[in-house]
Amino acid sequence: QVQLVESGGGLVQAGGSLRLSCTTSGRTFSTYRMGWFRQAPGKEREFVSVIGRSGDITYIADSVKGRFTISRDNNRNTIYLQMNNMKPDDTAAYYCAAGNSGLYNLPRSYDYWGQGTQVTVSS
Repeated sequence: QVQLVESGGGLVQAGGSLRLSCTTSGRTFSTYRMGWFRQAPGKEREFVSVIGRSGDITYIADSVKGRFTISRDNNRNTIYLQMNNMKPDDTAAYYCAAGNSGLYNLPRSYDYWGQGTQVTVSS
């Protein structure tokens, strides 16, 4: 069993920055592909970014490309999402997830999820 805990959410003005963290329990962190998703009220959960097991491969959604960066520290069992030049449309609950099967941009490809952290961007 893998437990994920996100942190770092909050309220930020448009143009500002936040860094989200997701720390996992267990000794198997480095064996999982890790992703970030977000879900705004009334909308489906959408893919934000993914990072491979060793951190050498990353993909990011077009909507955040050039503004968000994903990284991981396998020694700390933690992944990060650095969010810069934030926009009101980035307002959502952000979730990290772990999983190795299926397409990286689909929620059903991930087996474990955190509880989410709320990000609100004011205009």
